[in-house]
Amino acid sequence: MKNNLPIIALDFASAEETLSFLAPFHKEPLFVKVGMELFYQEGPAIIAQLKERNCEIFLDLKLHDIPTTVNKAMKRLACLGVDLVNIHAAGGKKMMEAALEGLEEGTPAGKKRPSLIAVTQLTSTSEQMVKEELLIRKPLIDTVVHYSKLAENSGLDGVVCSVHEAKAIYEAVSPSFLTVTPGIRMSADTANDQVRVATPSIAREKGSSAIVVGRSITKAANPLKAYEAVKLEWEGLKQ
Repeated sequence: MKNNLPIIALDFASAEETLSFLAPFHKEPLFVKVGMELFYQEGPAIIAQLKERNCEIFLDLKLHDIPTTVNKAMKRLACLGVDLVNIHAAGGKKMMEAALEGLEEGTPAGKKRPSLIAVTQLTSTSEQMVKEELLIRKPLIDTVVHYSKLAENSGLDGVVCSVHEAKAIYEAVSPSFLTVTPGIRMSADTANDQVRVATPSIAREKGSSAIVVGRSITKAANPLKAYEAVKLEWEGLKQ
């Protein structure tokens, strides 16, 4: 990760929709997230198109499988030239280590490998869900911090977590560890299917390394204006 721009979640169904959304931004430097829907529809071609536009790219595929499968998949993803990729911490230490090894082996000579982060608990997950559906008896914050320490011990660069867990994570890991936080909403926006949400200013106060913003920008009447508002608040210039 080379900068601290808000990461725009490109939650669109096609390259056409994606590039149409990006058109008003002209050649402004952007950090964008490509998730499952867009990547599964367009494949590596969408990554190449975004790279032509000089975007930094977070490829959000949340890999979770046996170590060998994840290792081989990461070798392929490393060739795409993205900046950030992720896996599920629930896959365990061996899987996380295998993912990192695959990334390092697959990164072309002379290129920097993508940063690797692990999903702790999705921001759509509630305390009640953890206890009643997943049968995890520990408090949600304890599992998030535990997964974060496990990810750091596995050699990863950081985690995906809620803004509200960033402070507790930094009490357990090194300051250079990344906390990438989705579930970002402006104060006037609805939470939709997210549970653990926060504004850009709260994320800044809590110490998040990066914020991922979707509908507050992509569904806005004026996405460029909405992005600038998020960016100003994230930078602490406006609240």
